[in-house]
Amino acid sequence: MSVRAPGGLPGTAARALAPDLARGVMLLAIAFAHAPLFVTAVGHGPDVLNKITGFFHVLFVNNHARPLFAFLFGYSLVQLMNARLRRGNDWTATRKLLRRRGWWLVAIGAVHTAVLVPIDILAVYGTAAVLLTGLLRLRDSALLWAAGIAMVPATASVAFGMWYPLANDISTFTKGSVAAGTSGPAQMFVERLLAWPFVLIVGLIAVVPAVIVGMWAARRRVLDEPARHRGFLVRTGVITMAVSLAGAVPAGLIQTGVWAEPSAAALVIAAIAQPLTGYLGGIGMAALIGLIAIRAAGRRSRLSTAVQALGRRSMTMYLFQSVVYVTVFYPFGLGLQDDLGLAGATAVAAATWLLSLVIADLMRRADHRGPAEILLRRLAYRQRRSAVS
Repeated sequence: MSVRAPGGLPGTAARALAPDLARGVMLLAIAFAHAPLFVTAVGHGPDVLNKITGFFHVLFVNNHARPLFAFLFGYSLVQLMNARLRRGNDWTATRKLLRRRGWWLVAIGAVHTAVLVPIDILAVYGTAAVLLTGLLRLRDSALLWAAGIAMVPATASVAFGMWYPLANDISTFTKGSVAAGTSGPAQMFVERLLAWPFVLIVGLIAVVPAVIVGMWAARRRVLDEPARHRGFLVRTGVITMAVSLAGAVPAGLIQTGVWAEPSAAALVIAAIAQPLTGYLGGIGMAALIGLIAIRAAGRRSRLSTAVQALGRRSMTMYLFQSVVYVTVFYPFGLGLQDDLGLAGATAVAAATWLLSLVIADLMRRADHRGPAEILLRRLAYRQRRSAVS
């Protein structure tokens, strides 16, 4: 049975700006989300500055970074499928390629976890590609139903991680620095290997809803053709961002101590509302970036060009973030895990993103795709070339 690329048109279209811009901005959100996990005491430093930074994280990072990444990953699956089908490949060959890419992402993510940091999202999305590629054949209504059903366990798992620190009056970032207690490569490898399956399963549950919504959006080419969907993007962006911010405020007020001694019911509601509305916030952020892309496409600037270059090399620059964090925070690097609080870690994240922006733009000027992207392509397509030869 042949499958037509949903929303796809014959021929090869020029690369859309909005998805790459969104991936570039996504890397900033991921940098913000991960950097605080490397510090020992998030309260170190000016208390007011840390509280402001913590409120910013609860409103804009904790409930936006993961769903934005997941949405864009689901979107990219449809883009890859459409590109393959336009070139004359059938559904079976396309499905095998997408799943093969997924397995290689899992492998790269495992190496990333073992060698660099125990915070990995590549394996999570690789597993999602392996398990969810079959959904690309579902009707739109079935996709949305699947996303809605998946939202229940996803919200529950993330909400528990929010409820526990709120109920116990501790910071949501106080989970112990991932850079602490690094006694040696052998022990570190064993510890990460034992924890990796659990982390992978929990991460997968959390990203499935947004991945599926990304598939649905890609069928309509909402980011590929943002000008044609301007009205939809405006409504979606404004409504979802407003709901997301409103849903995160209770948790933010409790976290910063502004809302003192909330009831047990209020704690549960705040813990559920923050991740539940966060899925909308991640999607809304993608919609707003789509609107920005409309203007950026007409008046290209050095910034938009650099962010697009960063988005096109998102895998390489995601791994680059880990290299920086190991260098800055680990005891065998600069060892700043004990010297920086939440605000300091967030500043490191911003500086890392700005540096990656410069590096990505230099790669663009040199017409270099990015080492991680080149590696994944060679691994995923090698089997097919061998079969052809």
